Amino acid sequence: MIPRQGFLESLAAVGITGSGVGRGATSTGDLDHSYGTGEFLIDVRAGKIRVRHRLAPDRTLFESPSNGFFIAAREGTADIREFGQPEGSFRIRDRTAATSTLQYFDTVDTNDTTLTIGGPMSGAGEMRCTLSLTALSEGQLRFNLALSGTDAKRFNRIVVRCASEPNEAIFGLGEQLTYFNQKGKLIPIVVQEHGVGRGQLLLTQAVDAFANDGGGTPFATEAPAPHFITSKLRSLFLEGTQYSTFDFRPRNSIEITTFQPAMTGRILFGTSPLGLIEQYTTFAGRMQSLPAWTDGGAIIGLQGGMNVVRPHYEKLVAAGVPITALWLQDWVGTRKTSAGEQLWWNWHVDESHYPGWTAFVDELALRGARMLIYMNPFLTTSSGHNDLYLTARARGYLVRNRSGKEFAYKNTDFSSAMLDLSNPAARTWIKSVIIGEMLDKAKASGWMADFGEALPFDATLHDGADASLWHNAYPVAWARIHREAIEEAGRSADVLFFNRSGFTQSPGTSRLLWLGDQLQNWSQFDGIKSAVVGMLSAGMSGFSQVHSDTGGYVTLSASLLHSKVPVTQRSKELLMRWVELNAFTSLLRTHEGLDPALSAQVYDDDETVEHFARFSKIYAALAFYRRPLLQAAEKYGHPVVRHPFVHYPNDPAVHALRYQFMLGEDFMVAPVLDPGVRQVYLYLPAGSWTNFWTGHVNASQKGRWTTVAAPIGNPGLFYRTTSPAGNELTERLKQAGVSVDR
Repeated sequence: MIPRQGFLESLAAVGITGSGVGRGATSTGDLDHSYGTGEFLIDVRAGKIRVRHRLAPDRTLFESPSNGFFIAAREGTADIREFGQPEGSFRIRDRTAATSTLQYFDTVDTNDTTLTIGGPMSGAGEMRCTLSLTALSEGQLRFNLALSGTDAKRFNRIVVRCASEPNEAIFGLGEQLTYFNQKGKLIPIVVQEHGVGRGQLLLTQAVDAFANDGGGTPFATEAPAPHFITSKLRSLFLEGTQYSTFDFRPRNSIEITTFQPAMTGRILFGTSPLGLIEQYTTFAGRMQSLPAWTDGGAIIGLQGGMNVVRPHYEKLVAAGVPITALWLQDWVGTRKTSAGEQLWWNWHVDESHYPGWTAFVDELALRGARMLIYMNPFLTTSSGHNDLYLTARARGYLVRNRSGKEFAYKNTDFSSAMLDLSNPAARTWIKSVIIGEMLDKAKASGWMADFGEALPFDATLHDGADASLWHNAYPVAWARIHREAIEEAGRSADVLFFNRSGFTQSPGTSRLLWLGDQLQNWSQFDGIKSAVVGMLSAGMSGFSQVHSDTGGYVTLSASLLHSKVPVTQRSKELLMRWVELNAFTSLLRTHEGLDPALSAQVYDDDETVEHFARFSKIYAALAFYRRPLLQAAEKYGHPVVRHPFVHYPNDPAVHALRYQFMLGEDFMVAPVLDPGVRQVYLYLPAGSWTNFWTGHVNASQKGRWTTVAAPIGNPGLFYRTTSPAGNELTERLKQAGVSVDR
């Protein structure tokens, strides 16, 4: 390290230049200088820093707040409780015993790519903070914070504050389901069940009361990420998997806390939102493009055994629905529980439930459809269905609690064992199950890879692995297992798996995300509206291919005189509007829901079937446009479904948008998200936009709000008038027999 005395001579020797070197330093040892680190410019002033870039030196990428501390260390004790029904939700309460803040910088060490500065911490005896800034590329500056000294061991939290403007919108943070702009919010970065209700008044409280506090909050999500992009094109993310919080509530600052005695992350530079997403996904990874067969039409979720599935399939085929796959989640058979029928989590085909399975899969293939199934990282312990569990237990492949006993994951009124993915042998074994039972015997072309949120923070893992770090890493490892399995089987081109849980590096392992178990209602917290927001926020954090269960999943009912009385259920109108929404996303997949008998289904009546056939054909007709977007997702990390901010970052009117989206850069989609509504109010950015259904042109030099008719069958849909995509879609729909009134 270079002490402040002799400072100018040392800087000159390594070729550092800058105005004011050494001037304004106080007796406390402040440094006052500007440094070049790769393509980044770092100004150090009185214990504060400012980060800029040589290509845009007037823009601030990161800056210490003008008031209050910049860096702090805290001694904290966390009370972590796992709850919910099923388990997998977490409440983390932290008690702070002591806080120490950085006083000033008094040492510096620098070379062409790294600047290291350090200084003493307050009120902590012998403790110092070291901040290293390393230029990894033209667009990425890594920062690392560490504590040292005799008192450092008792401080187990690092806090960094950076400046933010009062009107600066904050986007990203992974898959956030309720709010797109997180300014004013406190976001916990922990993988967890997102709950049922998530803040919807009365319903959430009822679920809390009857399902072990499983209602959730507006900020609970299965796929968070410690990453954000702001309306000022500032972007930052953390590299680690530890629990962290991002506090955007202060008007003029952002406070980031990691529950570890160190913090490593990256400050990004880009000239556009897409450029920043590209920079971020060099670390997070990029999602492999979906198999080509997904372009052909809808994936139909059915269940109930062969005698139930086949008639529904034949009815939809006869109605002209383009079906690219059936998704039968109950391929393993079902059990009766307090929630109704649930699956046996023992990953073999149940021939008693689906007699003639192999012949049926072969028949589907001849008719141009594939078979998708279901899997999760749990193994049933129930006698007669537990051969995989017994093998895993005998080999030590299961998660254990702190006392060394098997962790029992509770779901309604049964428990199961959880795979320990920190064990390399367990990962290899479960891949063999996927290849042998799912790909070879079941002849599946894909599956839902469910769950991944429930690993306890105090679990006992293989070889002493730290469960507090593995909790958020578990979904990434779970997806990697599936990706490696299909690669090892030579099936990576044509097999589709989709996850609901994820973390920072999930884009590099998952092929597709779905948004978890939405309520079958219109709610902004957990219904159809949350599906739109979830896709948009996820796309900002590298989850480029995202979709939702068409119609939602969760139905709630109460028992009255031995009958079920629906509390919330899928109406025909809600189903139709959700079909219209999902036709313009990465994938169109239906789900019968938690209780199919209480939910409207796509095969119920002629009107519903005709509507579903129409939008399945629209989805298929969009393949010419969607396929290049999927390829861009794989190559650059660009989202398929995009918030208008991605293409119009300088238009402040788009920052507050939540419920409209763009498919690529040419289509603007405004789905109907409220019951009984037959028109939509949407914002069209500057330029010329053509109403797809009417051909009416709406042009504006500054952007404008407009109201358009949106009856069932015609959601709000515009395309850029100068783009050929609108006319191309029209022609393809005519060829498919879909009328467009223009």
